[in-house]
Amino acid sequence: MIPEELYKRRPRHNNTPESTLLIIANFIVIAVATSLFASKNHIGWFFWIIVGLLAVYNFFTIRKNREEFTKPAIVAYSLSIVVLIGVVILFIEKP
Repeated sequence: MIPEELYKRRPRHNNTPESTLLIIANFIVIAVATSLFASKNHIGWFFWIIVGLLAVYNFFTIRKNREEFTKPAIVAYSLSIVVLIGVVILFIEKP
């Protein structure tokens, strides 16, 4: 009774937009790097290397998928960067 097209599996998440995957990857990398290489009193030098490499990865991913980054995707990406900065500040400033 239910059409077969309704429940087709997505092979390897090919339908997930690249902008969404980039935002998720940013959150995972920053969360792991902050928990491993930053504390209340000190931010390790390796944390800044990871952030720099993440920035390079973001640059090349956006450049490669330029047509997919429409205005709403750019706004969502920008908001996610602001939230990431806030998360790092909150993690470092916690008592």
